[in-house]
Amino acid sequence: MALVRGVLSCLALTCVFWSLPTRASTNDAAEASSPNGESTSTFFRVEGKVVPPENKGTDFYWRTRIVVEGGKRVAFLKEDNSFAIHGLSSGSYLVEVLHPDFFYEPVRIDITSKGKIRARKVNNVQPTQVNQVPYPLKMKSLGRHRYFQKREEWKITDMLMNPMVMMMVLPLLLITVLPKMVNDPDTKKEMEQMQQSMNMPNQMPEMSEMIANFFNSGAPDKQKRKNKPVTRGK
Repeated sequence: MALVRGVLSCLALTCVFWSLPTRASTNDAAEASSPNGESTSTFFRVEGKVVPPENKGTDFYWRTRIVVEGGKRVAFLKEDNSFAIHGLSSGSYLVEVLHPDFFYEPVRIDITSKGKIRARKVNNVQPTQVNQVPYPLKMKSLGRHRYFQKREEWKITDMLMNPMVMMMVLPLLLITVLPKMVNDPDTKKEMEQMQQSMNMPNQMPEMSEMIANFFNSGAPDKQKRKNKPVTRGK
């Protein structure tokens, strides 16, 4: 009998020992889920649709991901092109649609503590400016990604707009076209004189001779003034 009592007492102590942490964890969970507890948090859901492009391909659905804040939450498309992101608390989140071939404009989602959701465009230049978009979200593709720069093709306009070609062609046009456009005889004479002066550069006076003549032009007048006799009054 003593042996049986000892075994029963050991079993009772073991049951009491294992029940203590279970009760403590149950009390902690009750405190966390209580409405008056400070650690209670409510989670919300963000919904929307992704409009696929015309040439989407058969692998569009499994290659498309909806990412929140760079990967904290990830969602995939359903058969009806809709998606839902669960487990979001109140705050501001950046929602992006990632696809290796197509580009989608990201959207900023603001969730209040009461569960009110507002969607707006992303403006990195002026973050305080709010441009709201409809909710539930409707994401449309803006085009394909360009991973490679297109090689430039040769065009005749590139050669014509070359500065060297323009410097050669424009003077010829002025010389040949302007005389035909101008009907005034005086203007024609002036144009002919200009052409003759351009064709005869040897007849142009040198700059040194012009400067020398300019400075020597006043010398005879000064000499005459010196040689002029002075008359005195009687």
